Amino acid sequence: MRKVALQGILYDGKSSYMQGPAKAPPLIRKAFISESANRFAESAAEITSDLIEDKGDFNISEYFDIEDVTLANLNKNIPLITLGGDHSITYPILRAINSIYGTVEILHIDAHGDLYEVFENDKYSHACPFARIMEDGLASELYQLGIRTLNTHQREQVQKFGVQIVEMKDYRIEKIPEFKRPIYLSLDIDALDPAFAPGVSHHEPGGFTTRDVLDIIHRINVPILGADIVEYNPDRDINDMTAMVCAKFLKEIAAKCLMG
Repeated sequence: MRKVALQGILYDGKSSYMQGPAKAPPLIRKAFISESANRFAESAAEITSDLIEDKGDFNISEYFDIEDVTLANLNKNIPLITLGGDHSITYPILRAINSIYGTVEILHIDAHGDLYEVFENDKYSHACPFARIMEDGLASELYQLGIRTLNTHQREQVQKFGVQIVEMKDYRIEKIPEFKRPIYLSLDIDALDPAFAPGVSHHEPGGFTTRDVLDIIHRINVPILGADIVEYNPDRDINDMTAMVCAKFLKEIAAKCLMG
């Protein structure tokens, strides 16, 4: 029986503006098992508890401990979904993924490019993970969808690293790439318009609807090796609405992973 592994990374030490995403993983889990919904994905797959190897939540004291935790929870035959946490966690996770799978294609859904060379004197800031990933050769291709905050420096980084980007102003469902290899999916919840996901630190109007992101997930045409759901900030949520959105994405990504 195919399974999916799940880990929570309780870390927001690289956040700018405000912290809070470290509190997210247990609240996403709570929403996932809420009696207000059920475990069936839209594909009709039921994501029962026996299909999920839940490794638990991990308090992180040192940033690169995230890589060690992820390595301990990785099995080449079982896709790993990570609940964050701020977006800085993606870089050490990809270092662990690379040690098992080599370079991968990445689909990154976000309001922000997260391509800064350095941000607030920290090259491991949550504004920088994809610069580090590309510098280290962890991705053969990086596709970004939904970006709507690119400044001059980040546009230069897009050119430097050969990032294939569809800015939000240009987005249409037909522009989703056709992948040739299994991918890693990184989903920042602030990719959504704040009307659909108010529980984020950085409200960026003009983003995706929940249905837009679900359509993107459903159209992925290759196996998902791993995924993360990051930047949910419970301190800014309203009636756990964003937690339920995260749980919905968790269910649909898990269903996609289980399809192989």
